[in-house]
Amino acid sequence: MRFLVRDRILGIGDDYWIEDDHGNKVYLVDGKAMRLRDTFELKDAQGRVLIDIRQKMFALRDTMVIERGGETLATVRRKRLSLLRNHFRVELADGSTELDVSGRIVDREFAVEYDGELLAVVSRRWLHVRETYGVDVVREDADPALLIAVAVCVIHLAEKERGDD
Repeated sequence: MRFLVRDRILGIGDDYWIEDDHGNKVYLVDGKAMRLRDTFELKDAQGRVLIDIRQKMFALRDTMVIERGGETLATVRRKRLSLLRNHFRVELADGSTELDVSGRIVDREFAVEYDGELLAVVSRRWLHVRETYGVDVVREDADPALLIAVAVCVIHLAEKERGDD
């Protein structure tokens, strides 16, 4: 499953659409402006909220929390003790499952893996349209909305750290 993300250029609220590889709008990332903490909603094409993404307020390092239906799905933060600057850890709610995100996050060139197995690739390589990147979910049993939410989180955290946000 391949999704195309049109990067936001400027805009209050940081809203942008994610399309499938046929050009159909599948998800809307709805950034909530004027909040104390960074907040996004991932909505389907009909406007139903599928996933809530929030910055954790009181954390030692920048952390984003991904929720579905009020229940925490995952927590995203930069990996500690990593030699790679662009290395994030996604801890799923079960506490024992961890996804690894690494690559050139700000350049939109990175992979999401579980236990060494590739789940998704985020890349601009396939595309010729500027300000667009692809999210290629390579496992059919993977949750595309969760993997897109993970991509939104790590990009947001990396840009915030770099001072782009």
